[in-house]
Amino acid sequence: MAYIRRFKTTSGATGVQVCYKKGREVVRTVHVGSANSEVGLTKLLKKAQAIIDKDKNPLFDLKKYDD
Repeated sequence: MAYIRRFKTTSGATGVQVCYKKGREVVRTVHVGSANSEVGLTKLLKKAQAIIDKDKNPLFDLKKYDD
């Protein structure tokens, strides 16, 4: 299971990490970055979600319907 972790850094910025858990234990952490603004934070959250989504298999292949 993967989830996005947001936290405050010592400099006051907001850090974003993708954490992978197995049971109750965090087995892997990927640091995405840190941001000082809402715009930067939104970009980091989208990037973190993309990291999580790349490990998933889609239920349907919608690319075959693109023209």
